[in-house]
Amino acid sequence: MRCDYKDGFKVDYEDYAGSLRITKGNDVEISVQADQISGRVRSDLHAAESHNSCSELRAAAREVTDTIHEAWDKP
Repeated sequence: MRCDYKDGFKVDYEDYAGSLRITKGNDVEISVQADQISGRVRSDLHAAESHNSCSELRAAAREVTDTIHEAWDKP
């Protein structure tokens, strides 16, 4: 499933591989493999795909980026 948003972000989720890719022009490119995504977020990604919902996909992708952000802040 791929969603393009008005603010320039693109989110690609490949259910069969479980990978997630988030891009925005040349400024952002994040690729996350299935084994690096928590089970809860993977479940949210699957639900977004089954509902064909770009808003749910964006929310799940944000959970992934929030986790990355939190990891940077930990000592």
